Amino acid sequence: MRRPLKKKRTWNPDLKYGSETLTRFINAVMWSGKKDTARAVVYDAFDKIKEGGADPLETFEAAIRNVSPLMEVRSRRVGGANYQVPREVPQSRRLALSFRWLINAARSKKGQPMADKLATELLLAAKSEGDAIKKRDEMHRMAEANKAFAHFAW
Repeated sequence: MRRPLKKKRTWNPDLKYGSETLTRFINAVMWSGKKDTARAVVYDAFDKIKEGGADPLETFEAAIRNVSPLMEVRSRRVGGANYQVPREVPQSRRLALSFRWLINAARSKKGQPMADKLATELLLAAKSEGDAIKKRDEMHRMAEANKAFAHFAW
């Protein structure tokens, strides 16, 4: 029997830019409940993007849009064999994956403050470049390679 669907959460828009997506992103950046620190990091990154002459909120939304995967592979057991079945990614998971990939790409760089790394990664993702985009392309390649097993989708 399927488990019941969760209730959809609602988020308050963030204080500075009035975006619910940005609030969720700040929560994803947060470690150990230190929301003020996470907020400071994200707003500093946005200030650095603004210094470069771009609109930070548009850059952020373009980065999220570019990094969000359309297809992913899910493991499915059929007749004793495991198949990687390509599936479309639901919108909520798309957002979660794009947040995770952008933050991990920024954290993996060394030798700079987190705000600088995050600003750089957001700018690269908005131009369809960078580590987060590579991760999305890798996922799309896996889905394309396993297209033969699409008929096993549930």
